[in-house]
Amino acid sequence: MEERKKKIFGISWNVFLLGIVSFLNDMSSEMIMPVMPSYLMEVLDAGKLLSGSVMGAIESMSSLFKVAFGYVSDRFRKRKAFVFAGYALSTLAKGALAFTRYWWDFLLLRALDRIGKGIRTAPRDALIAESSEKGKTGKSFGFHRMMDTLGAVAGPLVAIALIEFLKSLPAETAYRYIFLLSAVPGAISLFVIILFVKDRGGEVKKKIKGISTLKNRNLQLFLAVVAIGALGRYSYAFTMWKAQELGYSVVQSIAFYALFNLIYALSAYPLGVYSDTFGKKRMITLGFGVAALAALAFAYARNFYTLIAAFVLYGIYIAIEDTIPRAYMADLAREYEKGTIIGAYHTVFGVFVFPASVIAGWLWGSYSLAYTFTFAAAMNVVAMVLMAFVRE
Repeated sequence: MEERKKKIFGISWNVFLLGIVSFLNDMSSEMIMPVMPSYLMEVLDAGKLLSGSVMGAIESMSSLFKVAFGYVSDRFRKRKAFVFAGYALSTLAKGALAFTRYWWDFLLLRALDRIGKGIRTAPRDALIAESSEKGKTGKSFGFHRMMDTLGAVAGPLVAIALIEFLKSLPAETAYRYIFLLSAVPGAISLFVIILFVKDRGGEVKKKIKGISTLKNRNLQLFLAVVAIGALGRYSYAFTMWKAQELGYSVVQSIAFYALFNLIYALSAYPLGVYSDTFGKKRMITLGFGVAALAALAFAYARNFYTLIAAFVLYGIYIAIEDTIPRAYMADLAREYEKGTIIGAYHTVFGVFVFPASVIAGWLWGSYSLAYTFTFAAAMNVVAMVLMAFVRE
């Protein structure tokens, strides 16, 4: 208990350390994320619909496991083991991308990476909630998302540096080196988990008696709204394809992506802190509105300034969506089922992200990217309106 009282930057040491882990892991992930769209299209020769569907499947894959491993970690009260296993599987899968030859083995390894995310996410988020001061979950999750996204800022910058350093090599070879090197920061994060992160689940003495919170009608309505909002979620790859459609190079589109992640990182922590007083329901509703504006900006971007505005709005939208609902669910959940409840949120969201990207890919291939983003805007407007029926 004494160690739990130790704080840095106003948060517990455990939350701080999990932020470091996420920084390193996301740096690893984001080193490869910006080059994956080009790798799929140019090296693996996947078409537009297939590329969009593959990216969507990758985003959705992990969610099928989140509620299950959240529940198992609730049962055993040992979050750390699941957090380590999930990060380890992802690190191995990312490095192995260097040896892919077809879209299907690429998809298999990306699926293993996402399965790793599915194993770790709900137990990690539950551990963050358990390590947080009461009434300050927004602050803790905001800090964690900030650190996670600072890694996402560093990753593309490292990717740009590597592309420049390896520019004398064929593009395919350079991509493969980047995949291999991405495993290094991921491996460092594993040592941080082993040596420093502590379990907190044992401090909750009450045994599981049922998933009572999931039977709450208000929570069920919120999860339905989450599903509709997820239909308006499009992979980051579509934003990069939009930049390339306007004539920007792969390296320039990576720079736009780094800007998005910088805005995300700078927004997540203050928005998380503010949500503790402003109200998490209000902040989530606002997030759907910002999401609609971002999608419309991408749809009708014709010049540099509109595209910049789109990426800025996209960064704020994702900062809200990836931070506040987690804290909201943690506040709703009873102490003995936080992993299960947070996992349920991730699962519902992820299950609906896959058809969203299939639809987005089909609209792009059949019509244009403008239709893809307009559809996303419409879904977020519907979700924003329906939030009025969710009680505080």
